[in-house]
Amino acid sequence: MLQAPRGRAGAAFLQLAIAARTMAGAPAVSLPELRSLLALGRARLIDVRSREEAAAGTIPGALNIPVSELESALQMEPAAFQALYSTQKPKLEDENLIFFCQMGKRGLQATQLAQGLGYTGARNYTGAYREWLQQEG
Repeated sequence: MLQAPRGRAGAAFLQLAIAARTMAGAPAVSLPELRSLLALGRARLIDVRSREEAAAGTIPGALNIPVSELESALQMEPAAFQALYSTQKPKLEDENLIFFCQMGKRGLQATQLAQGLGYTGARNYTGAYREWLQQEG
């Protein structure tokens, strides 16, 4: 059996193992891929940060649905979703339904939640708004 190193190296090894397991099962999108999808009009972005965070700046074209509202929003009838968010509700089979937050944690949670509800094209922009702001802002 493989033994993890002890001390600081062991702690770092454990953190990497946990991070790898956490990211497993949540398809990710990198910044170059996101740029390409946006240029082609093939991405649907959902900013899962708070309304205040999104009001201070977001990726152009993103719909803000705070992560605390996401589950109920994705389970709404299409007409109710349209009335509340002024846009069509994503379909379960939509490709490139991309979630993001400020640093990555809420985006990952949102992606996993959407996948659990049957959204097969749910993906997480791992660089999050922080990377977007640094590179594109």
